[in-house]
Amino acid sequence: MDSRFTNEDPRSAPLEQTEQELGELLQIRRSKLLALQQAGKDPFENVIYKKTHHSSEILENFEALEEKQVRIAGRIMLKRIMGKASFAHLLDEKGTIQAYIRQNEVGEDAYTDFKSFDIGDILGLEGTVFKTRTGEISIRVQNMTLLSKSLRPLPEKFHGLKDPELRYRQRYVDLIVNPQVRETFIKRSKIIAEIRRRLDDQGFLEVETPVLNLIPGGANARPFVTHHNTLDLDLYLRIATELPLKQCIVGGFERVYEIGRIFRNEGMDIKHNPEFTTLELYQAYTDYNGMMALVEDLISHCAKVVLGTTQITYQGAEIDLTPPFARMSMNDAVIQHTGADFLGCKTDLEARNLAKSLGIEFTDAAITKGKLLNEAFETFVEQKLIQPTFILDYPVEVSPLTKRKPGASHLTERFELFIGSREYANAYSELNDPLDQRERFMHQLKEREKGDDEAMMIDEDFCLSLEYGMPPTGGIGVGIDRLVMLLTDSYSIRDVLLFPTMKPKL
Repeated sequence: MDSRFTNEDPRSAPLEQTEQELGELLQIRRSKLLALQQAGKDPFENVIYKKTHHSSEILENFEALEEKQVRIAGRIMLKRIMGKASFAHLLDEKGTIQAYIRQNEVGEDAYTDFKSFDIGDILGLEGTVFKTRTGEISIRVQNMTLLSKSLRPLPEKFHGLKDPELRYRQRYVDLIVNPQVRETFIKRSKIIAEIRRRLDDQGFLEVETPVLNLIPGGANARPFVTHHNTLDLDLYLRIATELPLKQCIVGGFERVYEIGRIFRNEGMDIKHNPEFTTLELYQAYTDYNGMMALVEDLISHCAKVVLGTTQITYQGAEIDLTPPFARMSMNDAVIQHTGADFLGCKTDLEARNLAKSLGIEFTDAAITKGKLLNEAFETFVEQKLIQPTFILDYPVEVSPLTKRKPGASHLTERFELFIGSREYANAYSELNDPLDQRERFMHQLKEREKGDDEAMMIDEDFCLSLEYGMPPTGGIGVGIDRLVMLLTDSYSIRDVLLFPTMKPKL
């Protein structure tokens, strides 16, 4: 960017702005709009502008476009008035480009109008491509059209929109003034597109399942409740897409997936938002080992396409996303980091005493060693898993939808993938025994009656579908938002959601 440029209007958004100053600025801009309207130049009457190029196309193809006619449109971000000639920078979807406006080229009336335009106004420009004496690729403007008037000043150019809360509340302004934010959401779109392309190429069918459910099934989570007036029926926003997707497998589709919004009425932090996006997929005639290979491929592929490498940095940590990822059972992981062997305990009482020796607190006097093993893992191990690691063989007590592990009925064929101390995927060899499934739902119901409002309800329709027969199936859920955080080095989930959930300002 040319160092000569400054924000033309020194009042167009100082770093700190009083309500009175802002009110004056708003009034000035509205007065300018009124003057334009009275002169028959209402910018809001324009309904179409035919562009020929974006800024990046001109910058990248200068030799082919030099002295050629182009039409672009974008927002004024900088302007410098110099007598009868002016410079401006226009921001469009692909970047910024310099415009050179001379009174002799555009006419006195148009040039006078241009001088009154504000930072943030949206212009259509027509002219020829050239290089300035300083070597900057620019457009020599011949015609211009004011396409929209900005009635509110943008944040000051050299400070931008920095307050995180304001950035999340006014994402539209954040996108205008912070190029790195735009890049994050472009990468998000590419990641999702690559996931779809990879799965479609492997014969997966993308389907859509209901957002409104009679039963909030497929996960242990607290749902949002709404009411359907016509049916006079309470419904739940989905907490997972798992159960209807598995019913598609029952119906004969062998590979299905859905990328969609999930809703959970739970806490909020840098890793959690009440609504978020997941990929869930199910493949017949495979197991959790097949899911491991699949998710390794998906994540490494996205990294290579979006970043050009599988060697990434996340929040200062060097991470290698090259397959194969490490594999370790939950119990072995706990032994490695604490020395405690919960599965070696002969009784639940022995496991409770072992948990107490580690400082694990629990209130359920009948808590089982499987649940204690899971608690020990979450407390002592999870945060230490920096490199991609599959944690395998979860206790059956915390895996109500998963096949039991052959020869170890207290464990399940389940894994979670951890990267940078966070969970990125959860996968099962799916439980397809309808009798075992009903029994596990009954156990979940007892947990719910004891006060666990995240325990699953009994989904009778799902149980019925399993009675018709579901083939051996592998399934996996991947947190799209967390994956985007990883591949864009974003600290908070709010940084990768265009419109994160926010408490209204008082």
